[in-house]
Amino acid sequence: MTRPAIYLDHNAASPLRPEARSALLAALELPGNPSSVHGHGRALREVVETGRRQVARLAGAESRQVVFTASATEAITQAIVAGATAFDAGAVVASAGEHAAALKAAEATGLPVWTLPLDGDGRIDVEALAAALARADAEGISLLVAVHWVNNETGVIQPMGRIGALVGPTRHTLFVDAVQALGRLPLDFAASAPDMMAVSGHKIGAPAGVGALLVKGHADIVRLIPGGGQEQGRRGGTEAAALIAAFGAAAEAAADDDMSALAALVRRVETALRTLAPDVVIFGERAERVGNVSNFAVPGLPSATAMMGLDLMGLSISSGSACSSGKVAASHVLAAMGVPAGLAGCALRVSFGWNSLPADADAFIAGFEKFHSRLKREGTAA
Repeated sequence: MTRPAIYLDHNAASPLRPEARSALLAALELPGNPSSVHGHGRALREVVETGRRQVARLAGAESRQVVFTASATEAITQAIVAGATAFDAGAVVASAGEHAAALKAAEATGLPVWTLPLDGDGRIDVEALAAALARADAEGISLLVAVHWVNNETGVIQPMGRIGALVGPTRHTLFVDAVQALGRLPLDFAASAPDMMAVSGHKIGAPAGVGALLVKGHADIVRLIPGGGQEQGRRGGTEAAALIAAFGAAAEAAADDDMSALAALVRRVETALRTLAPDVVIFGERAERVGNVSNFAVPGLPSATAMMGLDLMGLSISSGSACSSGKVAASHVLAAMGVPAGLAGCALRVSFGWNSLPADADAFIAGFEKFHSRLKREGTAA
C-alpha cells in the first residue's frame, strides 16, 4: 500500500520520530524484565527510569509523579473512575467538549455527571464551574473535575489558570487531560493546580501503546490495576520498556519543536482558505489556540466528500477526533459550541507536527483549491 504523500493529521497520531525509533529498537535488544534484580533486569530498569525522567521534564513534573500506562485512555480512566472512588467524590464535573474517553469514564463511575457548557468559541464556561463548586459545597460533597487543557478537535486552549484557581487546593480533585498540550504548551505539572494529568506518547512521535498518568503525592492512592506492584504499586503489569524508551526519546526531542513555525503553517492555510472560500468558518478562531491545528468548514462541502476527494489526491486530513471507529461522525464538540448540524457536518481538521514543512501546507492549499474548484464547476459545492 502506497503511503499518502502528505500527512496532515498529527492530532490523531504523529509519525514516529527517528529518536523514538532508535530508542525503541535499542531497548528491544535487551532481554529480561525491569523488575528483575539481575544485571539484565537492572539494565531494563534504567531504560524505564530514563524514559520517566524525559517525560517528566517535558511535562514539568517530578520523575516520581509519572506513572506509565498503556495509553492516555487508560490514564484518563484511572484518574476518573479510580479517582472518584479514591477521593469519595459525590459527582463528576466534565465539560461538554471533553474527549470521548473522559466522557465515557465519567459515566462509568456511576455518579451524577455535571456538564459544563462551552461558549461559541469552544472555551469552558468557568462561571458554570464556579456554580458547580458552590453547589457541591452547599451539598457537602466533593467533586472530581475532569477538563482538557487543549481541545483535540479545535485546538482551543482552556483557561487552566482560572480553572485551577477555582478547584484547588480544596476538598475537590482536578484532573486534566493534557494529551494535546504536551509538547505544544509549556507545562509545569509539579507547580500547577492539577492533582492528576494524562499524557500520550503517540501524539508527540512515539509509537501508540504508551501513555502516562501524572499524580501529585496526595493522589498516589489512585489505583486502577493492582497487579504485581509495578510502577511503585500504582499500575500493575510488566512495564513496556521499549515503548517507554521511545516515549522518553520523543519527549526529549519534542522539547525542541518550533511551535511558531507550525503556527505559521496554520496561518498560511487559513489565509488561503479565506481567499479560496470566503464563506469558510474557522472554529475557535477568536479563542486562544495551539498553533498546530485548524478546524474549519466550508458550507455546502460535506466532510466525507472532502476527505475522500483529498485522500485520493494524497492528502491525509480528518474531520475531527480519530476515536470514532474510523467513521465520519457528528462532532459533539462543535455541537456544544452551538454550531448548526449542517455546518458541523462540513468540518475538516488539518494538523501539523514535528516533521511538517511549508511544502505540506502549500500542497494542501493547492489540493483544496483544485478540489473545491472542481466541485463548484460541477455545482456540487456552495
